[in-house]
Amino acid sequence: MLVEDDMSLAEWFSDYLTEHGYLVTIVNRGDMAIELIELDKPDLVILDIMLPVKDGFDVCKAVRGFYYGPILMMTARDHEMDEILGLELGADDYLTKPVKPRVLISRIKALLRRIEINKTQLGTDENNINFGELCIDSHSRTISLSSNTVALSSNEFDVLWLLAKNANALVSRQSLISELRGIEYDGFDRSVDIIISRLRKKLGDNATAPYRIKTVWGKGYLLAKDAW
Repeated sequence: MLVEDDMSLAEWFSDYLTEHGYLVTIVNRGDMAIELIELDKPDLVILDIMLPVKDGFDVCKAVRGFYYGPILMMTARDHEMDEILGLELGADDYLTKPVKPRVLISRIKALLRRIEINKTQLGTDENNINFGELCIDSHSRTISLSSNTVALSSNEFDVLWLLAKNANALVSRQSLISELRGIEYDGFDRSVDIIISRLRKKLGDNATAPYRIKTVWGKGYLLAKDAW
């Protein structure tokens, strides 16, 4: 789903993506995007920030309560704080216009590939990880804590899954960045830290003295198996 109010640009990108095998739905208003994302459950959302009625930040915040697929923000706004806010609200990636078509395709493929890898490469016995009240299902890409479902973005789930697979062991920041962005990614470096902060908040960890997802200063993060 392409959420963009510049219809000439939206149609151009839609034609380009269609030529590369994607089925594209165009939405030009933020409020309509929220309704259609809940209805259609698209595989991926490309989301502009400057939209009528509700802007992209409002849309991202609203849909993260029910939509777990990747959200790629694509906007002419190039302020660092816009990127930080987008990531904090649950966006998985962020591109600044003008966007080269090949770059857009490569980011889309990277986001979708991570989901497919998680769905297909794991054996049946490895689809679930349970630590106390924390249950992670990689097949449905859902988690629950104390029997309550916790809504996570695609990036949040991928980070948690990697930490859980390596529970009680250090996972380096570079490993997490490579998992999220690919080895050649040279974009905003703090994305992993923002995702960890969001996970702690959603999973009831202590923000000032975290005991569930611990920081190993200068090295990375560690998920404690016995803290759930």
